Amino acid sequence: MQFRTRASLATATAALLLAAVAGGTPAGAATPGTTASGANPTDTTATGAGTPDAPLAVISPGDPYAACDLSADGDGTNYPSAEDEPYAAANPLAPANTITIYQQDRWSNGGARGLSSSYTTDGVHFTQTALPFTHCAPGGLAYQRASDGWVSFGPDGTAYASALVFDATTPRSAVAAATSTDGGRSWQHVTELIGDNDPAITDDKNAVTADPVHPGTAYQVWDRVDQAAGPTPVFDGPGYLSVTRDHGRTWSPAKPFVITATTPNTQTIGNQIVVDPRTDTLYDFFDWITFTDATATTVSDVHFGMVSSTDQGRTWSQPVRVAADTSVPEVHPNAPTDATKSLRAGAGLPSVAIDPQTGELYLAYEGSESTGGRYDAIQLVHSTDGGRTWSAPTRINQAPGAPAFTPSITVTADGTVAVSYYDLRYLTPGDTTTLPTAAWLLSFPRGGENSPVERQISPVFDWLKAPFAGGHFLGDYEALITDGHRIRPVLVTAGADPLNSTDVYSGRFRPDTLRSPAAGAPTDQAARTGAPAAGPRAVQHLRR
Repeated sequence: MQFRTRASLATATAALLLAAVAGGTPAGAATPGTTASGANPTDTTATGAGTPDAPLAVISPGDPYAACDLSADGDGTNYPSAEDEPYAAANPLAPANTITIYQQDRWSNGGARGLSSSYTTDGVHFTQTALPFTHCAPGGLAYQRASDGWVSFGPDGTAYASALVFDATTPRSAVAAATSTDGGRSWQHVTELIGDNDPAITDDKNAVTADPVHPGTAYQVWDRVDQAAGPTPVFDGPGYLSVTRDHGRTWSPAKPFVITATTPNTQTIGNQIVVDPRTDTLYDFFDWITFTDATATTVSDVHFGMVSSTDQGRTWSQPVRVAADTSVPEVHPNAPTDATKSLRAGAGLPSVAIDPQTGELYLAYEGSESTGGRYDAIQLVHSTDGGRTWSAPTRINQAPGAPAFTPSITVTADGTVAVSYYDLRYLTPGDTTTLPTAAWLLSFPRGGENSPVERQISPVFDWLKAPFAGGHFLGDYEALITDGHRIRPVLVTAGADPLNSTDVYSGRFRPDTLRSPAAGAPTDQAARTGAPAAGPRAVQHLRR
């Protein structure tokens, strides 16, 4: 769901050529019924030692909602079998058991028919299921659409899911939770944490994080935007929190914990908690947006911030400024004013991770410091003192002339930091009809951010084939997790089939195989596109 967008303006021809390099296939080209991750079926270990990498392969081959009646679910274009915006988690008791949650059958004007899940118990074979968050799912909540799926495993193997649910024909909306105790096969305790029927109030960009120290405890966070009109217009968007301490059977009453009212006309978005397993300190990160007035049309300040808690979320610190949000409109570089080619990606949303051995905090985001404000690159900041001070931003994507989008970050047990993202380095000057895009995985050992290694992990695909939902849409975020001692990217690519325009892909990579450049890495062509400066970003508060 989108309560803060950018004024985003936005080749398949190279896909077959590069498929052998990247080890995958575009959406819509997978073998029917394929559910394996691309690994050798005998590769069921979690450690990664002595086992091969598993290139990206489709994990969303079907459509659990294909028979759902949408006639009463509002207007807009529905994209059948289009999966977008995945998030994933690995079971600490059995790391090969992972769950990926994503939007299923995206709508052009907000949300999807529902959320789907692809779970695996061996790290190789995936089963696709419907999650009980909309009327399209068996036993689901009585809502028309769902968005913003999130998932997290606790230390006892309990999985917690989060969803935004809403109607397109009424102002009803809610943040919902569900729990699985069998690795994603089934879901129970489906609960609405907060519900509204007021068009001036909307909840958005929810996330759930299980406490790694206390079994049964998990934290749901989101932003809650109040746009009440009247003689004295109100605009407020605090971060909200609800906690379970009984494995999701019950959740605490939702309440604000990141307070924005002290600064008029301010909101948060992208709240996301990470936990230091050594100290059980909680860190919540967000984008902090201050508007010039209650109309929420002009921005006076945008930055990434953080609050922390040392008592399991009962009390929180005051916000700390982490880094300026300098992202600019996400555009097709050769057609920046063509609204039909506008893009929608991860600008303004932080991706965060913590080193489990040292507590070092990392934040990756789209920013334009290194490009003079012309286009977004992948920026990284980090803190070694619990978030009190932060490093200066560093551009980490390795094609300096190519716009890059939607970073996801994780840290393995041995301190390897990995970041995945998309970039446009294959775009050639004058090409305005396609947008050749590839996904990349960058990694470096603890302390080695100045000498990272980058590897292409997807074939080239045409981003313009993705559903159009406030821009051609792969997701406001993608996923990157540690699967035992290996790194598992989970991301979306687009294909040419309009009845299956996007799919979710996953794979696994050993950190040691990421320490030398991939063969056949391309030279940077995007630097020669001559793209104009993107200019200042216009920020809205809705991101559905």
